[in-house]
Amino acid sequence: MEHEAHAHHGHEGHQGHAGHTGHEDHSGHADHQSHTDHAGHHAPGGAVSWSMAAQATLHCLTGCAIGEILGMIIGTAFGWGNMPTMVLAIVLAFFFGYALTLRGILAAGVDFRTAFKVALAADTLSIAVMEIIDNGVIALWPGAMDAHLDEPLFWIVLAISLGIAFVLTTPVNKWMIGRGKGHAVVHQYHH
Repeated sequence: MEHEAHAHHGHEGHQGHAGHTGHEDHSGHADHQSHTDHAGHHAPGGAVSWSMAAQATLHCLTGCAIGEILGMIIGTAFGWGNMPTMVLAIVLAFFFGYALTLRGILAAGVDFRTAFKVALAADTLSIAVMEIIDNGVIALWPGAMDAHLDEPLFWIVLAISLGIAFVLTTPVNKWMIGRGKGHAVVHQYHH
């Protein structure tokens, strides 16, 4: 029934649109195209560039690297074993990853509770994937777990593991942003 009414409306031509006065001039929608383009950039199904995904990953990588290095320095300074040091490094990686995101969202004037929820939604999967890869490489690399901060092996393996984590986490972030998740959630607070 509704289809027939719609079909009948289509045969009326321009006379059927007489009731739509005020819509001939679309100047009130001047920014509609730019809004549509912008929304498609981050909306589910929208085209997400590898550059955007890499930037989101680099953001997480920075927090992870700060946390991991600090955790390893603290663990080494206190003479802890490999496992407690690794746990501390992972906890601090999450802390600094979230902290960097929080800083940007809070600067946009968002309240802490909302900002915290956004940071959790934006970064949890990205940081988790990065930490699994990064720590997995370090754990599997011969001698890396026993290398000390003053040994080149420690820094070389850390750099390689973070590089591998970056490369493998970037597609995850691209996928998430393309579905309106991850750093797509954060992006709305930067405008």
